[in-house]
Order: sequence, then C-alpha cells, then structure tokens
Amino acid sequence: MFIDRAKIQVTAGDGGSGMSSFRREKYVPKGGPSGGDGGRGGDIILKVDNNTNTLIDFRYKRKFKADAGVGGQTKNMHGHNAEPLFIKVPPGTTVKNAETGQIIADLTEEGQEFVAARGGRGGRGNARFVNSVNRAPTFYEKGEPGVSIELQLELKLLADVGLVGYPSVGKSSIISVVSAAKPDIAAYHFTTLTPVLGVVSLGEGHSFVLADIPGLIEGAHEGVGLGHDFLRHIERTKVIIHVLDVSGQEGRDPIEDYHKINEELRQYNPRLLKRPQIVAANKMDLPEARENYQRVAEFMAQEGREVFAVSAATGEGLPEVMQRASQLLAAYVEEPEVAQDPDVKVYEAEPEQQISITRDDDGAYVVHGKALEKLVAMTNFDNDEALRRFQQIWRNLEVEAALKERGIQEGDTVRIRDMEFEYKS
Repeated sequence: MFIDRAKIQVTAGDGGSGMSSFRREKYVPKGGPSGGDGGRGGDIILKVDNNTNTLIDFRYKRKFKADAGVGGQTKNMHGHNAEPLFIKVPPGTTVKNAETGQIIADLTEEGQEFVAARGGRGGRGNARFVNSVNRAPTFYEKGEPGVSIELQLELKLLADVGLVGYPSVGKSSIISVVSAAKPDIAAYHFTTLTPVLGVVSLGEGHSFVLADIPGLIEGAHEGVGLGHDFLRHIERTKVIIHVLDVSGQEGRDPIEDYHKINEELRQYNPRLLKRPQIVAANKMDLPEARENYQRVAEFMAQEGREVFAVSAATGEGLPEVMQRASQLLAAYVEEPEVAQDPDVKVYEAEPEQQISITRDDDGAYVVHGKALEKLVAMTNFDNDEALRRFQQIWRNLEVEAALKERGIQEGDTVRIRDMEFEYKS
C-alpha cells in the first residue's frame, strides 16, 4: 500500500537528573559535594533510507519517544547520554510543523539527517553549585524535558520524468511497456490510485526513473477527482511527458484535454509549465487517431511542442519518446531556488528571557517564558536551597514586577507549566 502522508508525534528524551551527595571517606569526614550531572536525553532524528519508498510504517506507529538520559551518581560520576532515536523516511519526504504548517525540512538525499526534536540537557549535580558563599550546596537540578512536537510528513516522489494526462489515456500502459513496472490496467477511470515508478533503461549508463501519476481532471488543483494529492508528486520531476488520447474515443477533444491539464498544472504550481514537456499522442493503433493526429500535430507545432505518435498497445513510437525524454533530462538545468518561499519559515533565535503573562478562565496568572519554564521543570521544590535559588532567579527576571503591573493581588494563583504557586508579596 502506498501512503504519502502521515502525522506523527515525536518526543525527545528528558535529561537525567543530577545527584546530591557528599564525599564521605575514612579520615575525610567533610569531603565536600560530589553529586554528578545527569546525561543528555536522546534526540529524535529523521534519516533518509533508500530502502523505503512509502510512509506506510507510520500508519501503525505514530508516536515516538527517545530514552531519557541516565541520572548522575555519587563520586562525581556523570550519567550516560541517551542514544538518539532514528526514524527512517523515504527520499523526497517533506517535514512540516503540524501545528503551524511551516516546512522545517526537505529530505531528499540518502543518509540525510534532520534532528526533529532535541533531547533535554542533563541536570547538574550539587558539586556544580559550590561557590565561595555556599561550600556545601545540597540541591541539584532535574533533567531538562525533551522537545515534543507533532510533525506532518509528506512524500513527494523523486522521479526524473513524469507521465501526466487525463484518466484512461494510456499512461499506465506506457510505463508497463517501457519499464518493468506492473501497474493495474483496466478500461475504467482512476484505475491507477497511487503513483507508480518504473526504471527506463536505454542502454548502459542511460536510464531514468519514470513516474505514472494518477489521472488528472479539470479542477484537480481544487481537489476534484483524486485532487491535488498527487499533483505534488509532479513537483520534483524534471521532464514531463503529456499523454493525450488522440483517438478521442471517449468523446473528448485531445487539444482541449491538453489545455485543461496544463491549466491544472499552472494553477497548482506555475513553475511546472517551465519544465521541458513533450506530447505523446497515444492510441495511434485506433482508426480515429489517424484522423485526429494531423490536427493535433499542427496545433502542437504552433505551440512549439514536440509531439510523438505512439501506441502503448503496439509499442509504436515509445522508444523515440523515451530517447527524447532522456536527452531533455541530460540537458536539464536545475531551476534556481525561489528567493523567498512563503511556505518556508526562517527560524530565528528567540530571546530566552522574554516573559509574557496571560489570564486563565479561573483567574490564574499564567507566566510564559522559555527560560522560566525550563527553570521550573528543572527545580527540585522539595529542597529549601533549590527553592531559594528559584526565588532569586525569579526576582532577577523581574517576573514579580510584571505580575504587579498586571494587577496581581495577595493570594492569587500563579501558574507556570504544570506548577501552581500562591502569590505572597
């Protein structure tokens, strides 16, 4: 089964907690703090694997979580970092933030990796908090939580040449003749429900990947027929073979079909019309095709399009079409990247100290801020020293002043992440 879209939830591993301990040995009764740091949590890494060609694996498993780092130990021993969790994806996978829809990675090369979620930092042990004022700290940090994000994966096939055209014009028959691909072929529309790839071999060192794209109809860019689900598979092709049913046996005019399909391509992505495109006038074995071909050939000459008379049933003309596609492919020059793709978000580092305050429906003050939220997650509130350190950082970040500006009163609730505090001035 071919699956080209999947939504998954990935959660990196939490950092291991630090340790609070003191060196105690014979003749060394006050050896000082010796708690080690926790290890880093495992990252979630998407890795391109050429042995996969569909996202079907994500139909059955949609949640991935990396291991947490190992906690620190006594005698200044640090915990091990967790191993990253690799998730295999096929080449041509586009990764989006499922919440915002922004593209965050485009994975096309074998072995290419993308860190989708970073593991949390390990908490520091009490030995790391020794200073000239406090020679024997008793507190430690908990591990930093790993990043959790929902991803939308979309597969865009990496084919060199794409076959496009109305349903039942003979695209599947053509790919079955020129390659070893065996798509379903039948005399009804939308027999092909998923893209089919085949390798066309034209001799040693001359081969390319041909894609049979499911039939397009008018309005496909708006979701009509099989919709634009498969239009995206044309995006990465370098050469387009436009297949026409020149016999017109279904009552359609091949020239009108040519205009409608190209209009669908333009509506979906105008850059598709800039790709080299040749026309395969198919079904020349039928008597009606001979009558229409001359008119189609004259029209294509006016359009500046190369047209080939072919028959998928007899194989007539197909070697010439594939040879010409191979020549165009060899001469293809990669289109320059768009200077600023509106779908690609440029991420910039946010100031960690930025604090914002909102109100919940129950009247609680909710404080947002990356640094503060991380501090809450990593603080052991059962330890008095850790609590005092938290309060000191709280004042340094001027959170209390910001709360007073919002009108907080004695006894009001302050919420940060999953922690709640009662405000006391």
